[in-house]
Amino acid sequence: MDTRELRNCLGKFATGVTVVTWYGDDGERYGVTVNAFTSVSLDPPLVLVSIDCKARACSALKGRNFVVNVLSHNQEKEAWQFAGRSQPDLQLEWDDALQGPKIKNALAHFECEPWREYEGGDHTLYLGKVAKFSSTDKEGLVFFKGKFSRTNNMDEETMKN
Repeated sequence: MDTRELRNCLGKFATGVTVVTWYGDDGERYGVTVNAFTSVSLDPPLVLVSIDCKARACSALKGRNFVVNVLSHNQEKEAWQFAGRSQPDLQLEWDDALQGPKIKNALAHFECEPWREYEGGDHTLYLGKVAKFSSTDKEGLVFFKGKFSRTNNMDEETMKN
């Protein structure tokens, strides 16, 4: 199977863009851009993130509290920064929380405690139990066919037509 073609085909599924953040043993803030994020359960409240086993973040996240920051439409630089592409002019702003650091101005935050982790081929699937969450009504950042884009807000009148 051609993995490049498989990746391109999977890219036809538009996803939101998240940055998973946590505190390291040194108290510093760490994070990784993740677009493989989904809700799993409402009772208990569980979410899942999938992280490449080769990424340093994969082993760093083991057994740690973490925050899933759903990025808003104007946070593409944050997505690139935590994907390993330095953004020299980016001024990150944080809110500190018990479960981990939260990126300011994100569309939503899910503050999680570790629940379970599973091997998923070349990725590790981390399930987090949501301890707290918050959201705003901004537009979101999406990833589609290898490119970033933004959602379009639709009011009720538009949706009726």
